[in-house]
Amino acid sequence: MQVKKLNGKSNVIGRNIKKYRELRGLTQRELSNKIALLGIDIYHSDISQIENQKLLLKDFEIIAFCKVLNVSYEQLFENTDNLFD
Repeated sequence: MQVKKLNGKSNVIGRNIKKYRELRGLTQRELSNKIALLGIDIYHSDISQIENQKLLLKDFEIIAFCKVLNVSYEQLFENTDNLFD
């Protein structure tokens, strides 16, 4: 099965994940560890691929990022509408 992409990208929120991770002063490893406490295994190398929009996210992973980064869904998806212009 081929993974669907938009303009060569596997997700639209990777840049926002990086922005909020850096605003919170977290390393990729620290973010990975906090998500693991929720019972979701996302390795720190996966965080890098997510932030570079090269890895697809599952809905429960998006919820975990919101919880750990203390942001709303709207914040995580901000400035993504322009991808369709």
